[in-house]
Amino acid sequence: MGPGLFWNFPSKTSCTVPQSLLQTMLLSRMAGIKDQQFTEEKPLLPEVRGQEPEMENCETFVDAGDWKEHDIETPNGMLHVVIRGAPKGNKPAILTYHDVGLNHKLCFNSFFHNEDMQEITKHFVVCHVDAPGQQIGAAQMPQGYQYPTMEQLAGMLPSVVQHFGFKSIVGIGIGAGAYILAKFALIFPDLVEGLVLLNIDPNGKGWIDWAATKLSGLTSTLPDTVLSHLFSQEELMSNTELVQSYRQQINNTVNQFNLQLFWNMYNGRRDLEMNRSGSVLNAKTLRCPVMLVVGDNAPAEEGVVECNSKLDPTNTTFLKMADSGGMPQLTQPGKLTEAFKYFLQGMGYIASIKDRRMSGGPVPSASMTRLARSRTASLTSAGSVDGSRNRACTHSDSTEGVGQVSHTMEVSC
Repeated sequence: MGPGLFWNFPSKTSCTVPQSLLQTMLLSRMAGIKDQQFTEEKPLLPEVRGQEPEMENCETFVDAGDWKEHDIETPNGMLHVVIRGAPKGNKPAILTYHDVGLNHKLCFNSFFHNEDMQEITKHFVVCHVDAPGQQIGAAQMPQGYQYPTMEQLAGMLPSVVQHFGFKSIVGIGIGAGAYILAKFALIFPDLVEGLVLLNIDPNGKGWIDWAATKLSGLTSTLPDTVLSHLFSQEELMSNTELVQSYRQQINNTVNQFNLQLFWNMYNGRRDLEMNRSGSVLNAKTLRCPVMLVVGDNAPAEEGVVECNSKLDPTNTTFLKMADSGGMPQLTQPGKLTEAFKYFLQGMGYIASIKDRRMSGGPVPSASMTRLARSRTASLTSAGSVDGSRNRACTHSDSTEGVGQVSHTMEVSC
């Protein structure tokens, strides 16, 4: 595993690490990415409507509490998107892309309906993208239809950004959607301010994997084949209520012909062409801050570890969640929301969000502000004496305080 910020969440719901310590650790680490000075706070969302920039199709935007569907024409076909809110100023939009076998509703509804997540997202325009033909009620693709490659799917996203007038995005992608957003960020780095990538596998399928997939397709139904991609073996063997529900929904709400096309294209993907700086000649990797997320024993665990080794360790947070199975956004939405909040803070956004778990005095309501940045004075992340390694802070039931120097930072809560 490459160096970077690593969090390990055990199954206990009680937190042994104070919220303030978690926040300080992440902010301190992220301060090493960019020089920052807490000199001035400015409202992230101007209340005056007159301050909004003029945009094309501005009549399509609706109030923050409502969602509106759009079909957007791109060079590689139509894309179905659902959007809430309107972009303001230079604030990025939150753009999501779902995994294969799902759509934005099956993939993200539980996560975005989490109360704490709503406290964050109400300050942003949120845009959910459905891969071609994967939305609920989609018409079946015609026989002989050539489904877009993973590279072409990434190339369709600038049309969405341009259509709605987004200045940039913070992407949240899962599985196939994480691969697509990472590819998008490699091709159009100036359009991506940050990425949260769950269950990403940066590697293409080898011949053995390809043969195994073909064999699985002969012996299993398509929904069951997709379920083995989405859920851990433990979840599948236990046939949990969540697995049963998703087996039924994948079978009944997603067009199976269209799903097969998307599944085939995902399994035919190429390696993401990125490598950590200095590892190969002319190495290219993601330039924006990245948070990698995977559940313990998830099918994508090895792929996420491999992806971590290809990213800039000063720019990357690695979050491994215990007892979350293959889809942490469904099984641990509260913990993932908390990590997302700290990720935004490290990028330069601060959320003062009501925490229902705190028993103390009154907690400020949600308020998002932009941190003014300065190169004259800054916070620096904790480093080792020789500057070549990062300092690990380990805090768990069995240890207290600061641990020994290491390549990762582990926080248990």
